[in-house]
Amino acid sequence: MTRRGFLVVMTAVGVSFGFPRAVLAAMDPATADGTALSNEGALYEPSLWYSIDGAGKVKVNIIRSEMGQHVGTSIARILADELEVPWDSVEIVHVDSARKWGLMVTGGSWSVSQSWPVYRQAGAAGRTALIEAAAKKWGVSPNACMALEGMVICGTRKVSYGELVAMGLTRQFSEAELKALPLKANNDLKLVGKPVTSLDIANKTTGHTIFGIDAKVDGMVYASPLLPPTRYGAKVTQLDDGAAKAVKGYRQTLVLDDPSGTVPGWVMVLADSYYAAHKAAGLVKVKWEAGAAAKVSEADVINHGRALLKDAAKGAILDTGDTNTAPVFGKAASTLEQEYLTQTVLHAQMEPLNALVFRNDDGIWEIHSGCQWQSLTAPLLATALGVKEEELTIRGYMLGGGFGRRLNGDYTVPAALASKALGGKPVKMVMARAQDMQFDSPRSASVQQLKMAFDADKAVIAMEHHATAGWPTEVMVPVFMPKGINGQPFDPFAIAGADHWYSVGAQKVRAVSNDLANASFRPGWLRSVSAGWTGWAVESFMDEAAHHVGKDPLAFRLALLTAEGRNAGSGPIAMGGASRQAAVLKKAATMIGWGTQQPEGTGLGIASTFGQERDMPTWVACAVQVRVDKATGLVDVQKLYMVVDAGIIVDPDGAEAQCQGAALWGLSMALYEGTELLNGQFKDSNFDTYTPLRLLQTPPQVKIEFIPSNAAPSGLGEPAVTPVAPAIANAIFNAVGVRLRKLPMTPDDVKAAIGKR
Repeated sequence: MTRRGFLVVMTAVGVSFGFPRAVLAAMDPATADGTALSNEGALYEPSLWYSIDGAGKVKVNIIRSEMGQHVGTSIARILADELEVPWDSVEIVHVDSARKWGLMVTGGSWSVSQSWPVYRQAGAAGRTALIEAAAKKWGVSPNACMALEGMVICGTRKVSYGELVAMGLTRQFSEAELKALPLKANNDLKLVGKPVTSLDIANKTTGHTIFGIDAKVDGMVYASPLLPPTRYGAKVTQLDDGAAKAVKGYRQTLVLDDPSGTVPGWVMVLADSYYAAHKAAGLVKVKWEAGAAAKVSEADVINHGRALLKDAAKGAILDTGDTNTAPVFGKAASTLEQEYLTQTVLHAQMEPLNALVFRNDDGIWEIHSGCQWQSLTAPLLATALGVKEEELTIRGYMLGGGFGRRLNGDYTVPAALASKALGGKPVKMVMARAQDMQFDSPRSASVQQLKMAFDADKAVIAMEHHATAGWPTEVMVPVFMPKGINGQPFDPFAIAGADHWYSVGAQKVRAVSNDLANASFRPGWLRSVSAGWTGWAVESFMDEAAHHVGKDPLAFRLALLTAEGRNAGSGPIAMGGASRQAAVLKKAATMIGWGTQQPEGTGLGIASTFGQERDMPTWVACAVQVRVDKATGLVDVQKLYMVVDAGIIVDPDGAEAQCQGAALWGLSMALYEGTELLNGQFKDSNFDTYTPLRLLQTPPQVKIEFIPSNAAPSGLGEPAVTPVAPAIANAIFNAVGVRLRKLPMTPDDVKAAIGKR
């Protein structure tokens, strides 16, 4: 090991990380990511995604980040099932960043859905090559052989995968050959959809799991940041570290020079320990010249959004079929218009932001940190360091909570700049909670205005949805933005969900970027992304529309969920379209006892969404029972039921856990979670005032049910978040007759609404 060798690495059986093989072999050759060290010394890599060694051990390369969702277990079982190997011979390897992996990102609920075809093809390739090798060995046709549990069998003869690999396999497959390979029938899959032991459970429960905050190397120094008063445009005008020099272990204070523009005005206090750095940081005196956001608060962002929506020329128009709604509204028998708001929401993940950065003995910059989007973070770091992307690598670690915050890898930049200022010396930055929250990339406040037109028979004939918020994709990766039918680009993660599956006649969806929000802070992707506000507005509005025409909210929705035209659905994931959304709605309504008489102050509410993208929908219906205390305004969610159609459920236990967590996250943002921008900074800095859902506030009944399906898998990390808030709002209306149109729905909001009734 070099002088910068690792002091801690993941070495538990079942999971490893892509650290340098020499280092890991020195630590523990038996469990290192050194596949060439297997006892036979042979290795076969049928594809980029895995290897098989001479002992029959299968190591599956995982490019997705692990943050509690057991993503490696889900993906590995897809490959293992198609490859036909026993589960106890499988290990997952979370790889480091490299261009050969393609797009490395863990978000959007994409991981399993996008991995499904890739890893199945890869598994089929290995199975095919091994069968061919065995057939050649025996002088028989491959058609006479079969693969079973890590063996190739032909009549009474059998040979293990390890033995075949030891013979020296070199068979490779072209893209065309991969796509032509026959896959198992879904009904023949043995691991997918069945209970298996998650490969990372043992590590997490025994404390072997290594998070970014645990990373250490020889000779590193700690850094505690001092944040400027605004995210952008701040400059240091005066600095005095005289008092900090009395702290034992204090080294120096740096004013960062950032070519990437990520952390302007940042100051880093360096010391020999985290405690010393943090203590010294409290003694360093800094004066800043603030940026323009110092005069911007939440109300300004909301009011600016309203002003933007008034200008019909602004924004992108999404393709929803007939978008010419004006003449239809002109001849309507009646119309309905409402506005819906959401406050700024922080990520507030448990593991504070952190990063360890240094230049190794080979001249490569190493970034050690939990990261959700390596392909986005690497070029940002390259710009900040003034190097080529090939001159740096992001070492993967488990994440102590992501929720979208670590998609934006901005927190790695200050550590990298500090290390560069020290000539490549290892610098580890760990943020305190208040710093973490202040430097968040939050879900922006949003403004949405919805309109619906009805004919004389009270049938829906047109609908408009106009939405504005800060756009994270515009700020951080504008190349991901498609164009609307009017030629204007839009952030799909700021409008998805507004292009719903209800048949409403002429339909116009307009997305407008709130440039004031973009300039005041860095908007970020947060679990459920735009559907966290678009689903809130659509499903609240659908309830209001039903009451407007005197119809039952369930019947009203079901009548509009006709799987015709663009809402018929197509492709391996979206097949069935609106009919699948109708199915989850019916099931959820049955579970909650829709239509039954409720006690005074108690009401039932329903809502249904489809996750995010129309080509990768996860149909979710939420039904809740709430009791509202009219005197205090407190809302008690007594029952929270979810019905989910996500196609084939790859990992049943993981799927249920994902949906439970998502549902409670949705509940948290519906009733408890939200902050405000005040003069360029977020109002809340810790959990004393920023109050996510607490254990005692969790509903006594939370139930998740999945609709059996043979459709290809869609996503499960986020979709169950989206229908919770509107379901609660709809239940509150049914309980006490007041309609809330702003998130979060606080007790004061409820009391005020009751008082105005």
